[in-house]
Amino acid sequence: LASPFLPQKPKSELVRTSLRLLTSSAYRLQSECKKTLPVESCPTTDIQLVTQQVIQCAYDIAKAAKQLVTITTKENNN
Repeated sequence: LASPFLPQKPKSELVRTSLRLLTSSAYRLQSECKKTLPVESCPTTDIQLVTQQVIQCAYDIAKAAKQLVTITTKENNN
């Protein structure tokens, strides 16, 4: 998950932590969404559980994005 807008090796531990959360949540979201595809679906797939996992991943992505915005806004104002 590379972005031209974010430093590749941020100095701030808070930024690194937020980026790790963002990246891991994005990969988890992708994995959970793949479980809903007809090819991988099977009678044992619990769609409610998958839906809850997708919601949690989306929440974690939003949380990490908010952290990054907050951190970079503070850094830019200093």
